[in-house]
Formats: sequence, structure tokens, C-alpha cells
Amino acid sequence: MIKPHGGTLVNKVLPKIEKDRILEEMHEFTKFPVRPETLKVIKNISFGVYSPLEGFMNENDFYYTLDTMYLENDIAWPFPITLDLPIKEAKSIKPDDQIILTDTNDIPIALMNVQTIYSYEKKQYAEKTYGTLDQNHPGVNDVYNYEEKLIGGEIYLINEPKANFPDLDLKPVETRVLFKEKGWDRVVAFQTRNPPHLGHEYVQKAGLTYVDGLFINPVIGKKKKGDFLDEVIIESYKALIKEYYPKNRVVLSTFETEMRYAGPKEAIFHAIARKNFGCDHIIIGRDHAGVGDYYGPYDAHYIFDNFPDLGIEPIKFRSFSKCSKCNAVVNDKICPHPPEMQNYFAGREIRAALQTGKSPSIEVMRPEIAEVILKYDHPFVV
Repeated sequence: MIKPHGGTLVNKVLPKIEKDRILEEMHEFTKFPVRPETLKVIKNISFGVYSPLEGFMNENDFYYTLDTMYLENDIAWPFPITLDLPIKEAKSIKPDDQIILTDTNDIPIALMNVQTIYSYEKKQYAEKTYGTLDQNHPGVNDVYNYEEKLIGGEIYLINEPKANFPDLDLKPVETRVLFKEKGWDRVVAFQTRNPPHLGHEYVQKAGLTYVDGLFINPVIGKKKKGDFLDEVIIESYKALIKEYYPKNRVVLSTFETEMRYAGPKEAIFHAIARKNFGCDHIIIGRDHAGVGDYYGPYDAHYIFDNFPDLGIEPIKFRSFSKCSKCNAVVNDKICPHPPEMQNYFAGREIRAALQTGKSPSIEVMRPEIAEVILKYDHPFVV
């Protein structure tokens, strides 16, 4: 099985004896509440999804990552993973302090050893991460809403944040054991933030043809307005797997993280996370993790050429459609027929049909999937 990114699967969960000690001495620590999406970052660091990261980035790694897409230790990493604090709160701590990060209900989530406290330029952060300063880009808008200071340092998990879907919340150590139990030496990951249409099914099964198992790993977390709700995505995939996949060849598990819509850089991020889960291949489609027209349709394909040391191998798919002449789902590499014979899997058109309470054409979506989605009065993020 593929090694974790950086060679070692990070585990930052405090042993019970240390956790009990910290909880007894809680009054001695400065506490800072963090936003819900930051709780997911803490969880992913703690259980090794973000290996080799052991905490929030210090100043050196922040700038190394922005400039080179590598950490200071020469391990590939596409964009900063940071913790922001207001100036007033940042002034109350200093390097080498230990602080407690809590949720909004004051429940202690993690112990943090503060290493650096530093200023940064929001424009630089946004432009070097997303390639634009347009605040209509959801990732850029997030950066502009960050606080004025960043703090870096190692973290240790005290209490695991509650999972949205506990039965699907598999940690990397668990997926790696599960894949071995199933006899899967080679596993392909599929990243998604949408319910499946026939194009998705086509690329998943095409990827599965060449490996032992398929790891369907939907993003669960903050998304932009108009994206599908997490529950809708999960229930749709359960229906697809039940009806159309061999039971011993697919694992469905959640990836709790926010969508950053960073396009090609996020494709690298998604690949690293799935490598840590134990996958040695990942499916990369057209405009992977894109939004609007900020990235070229195949930028997420080209970027992997810059990372020959990444370890996990992308399976790159171009546009795909249902060809009336072939009477099959095809892509532009294997089908010779003209555009007028192609029924493309346009997400906007699928959403438009669903928004009016109608099932998309059976040429683009399984009726069982449409039925699941249409059970919801409001299946989209508002």
C-alpha cells in the first residue's frame, strides 16, 4: 500500500492520561474559540488526513507554500493551512505559549503549542492561492474575511469534533486497514461535491477497471450557494452503490473539509488527502474543484506534471457525454462523432431541472438518483 504523504501517518490525538491532565488544568490556559470549518482542519490534522502537517503553518511554511507549493522541508503542499486571530487576541499570546482551541460552545478541542505569530498581506495570500483578487471567488472572499494575524504551531486533539455522518467517518488508519482486509493493493479515489450523474459513474467505473477498489470520498463542509447539501450527496451515493456497484469493490466515506474552489491547486490537495487515506490513484476530471471561469478546463490535469514526486497517480478524464450514435457514455478521446450527437453532462442543466421538481433525462442521471434528490424540498445550499 502507498505510504502516507511525507512517509508517516500523523497522529496528534492526546493519550487519555495527558487529556485528563489538560482538562484538570484548563483554568491555566488561554482559550480561543474557532469557527466550525476550522474544527474540521483540526480533526484532519489530528488523524493524519493532512499528513505531514502536525499543526497550523508557521511563518516559514506559509511563505514557502505560497511561493513554491512545497513546505520548507521540500514536501509538496499546494496552499497554506492557517489559523487566524484578531490583533487584540494575538497580543495576549507569545511564542512557546500553550493555548486551548475551543468550539463556539467553549468545549476544548485541541491544545496548541504556539510557534509563531505573524502578519500577512491578504492580497498576497489570496492571489497566490487562487490566482485572482476577484472577491466574487469564494476562496478569495474567505481570505479577505480572515482576521489580521496568523498563528502557527503544533496541535494535539483533546476532543474530537462531532462527525456529520458518523457511520461514514473513516480515519486514514481505518481506511488503510479496511483496504488491506478487502485485499485491495491498488485503490482509486473519487472526489466529489455533487450527487452522481452517469458521467460520474462512467469515470468511476473506468478507473475501477484498472485497480482493485474504488474509494468514493465526498466533501462534507462549507460550500457555495447553489451547491448540493451534504445529506443529498450522501443519500444519492448510497442509492447508486446499492443498485449499480459490486458490494466488495466500493467504499463510501466522507472527507470533512470546506471547498476552497482553488482549481488545480485544490486538485493537488485532494490527491494528497486521498494518498493519506491509502489511495494510489485519484480521478481528476474537467475543471476539478473549479468555480466560474477562473481556471482553464484542464489546468487541474496539467498541474500534476509539476509534481512527479507526489506519489499518487492522477487518472485524467476530459469531457464526457452520452453519444446517440455510440449509444454509450464516451469522452472526446474515444468518440469520433460530432457535438450534435452528444448529450453533455452539464451540471447547470441538471440543477435547473431539479429546481423545477423534474427528473433530469435518463440519458444523464439514473432515475434512482433523481428520486432521492427530489425527496428534498430544498436540496441546495442557500
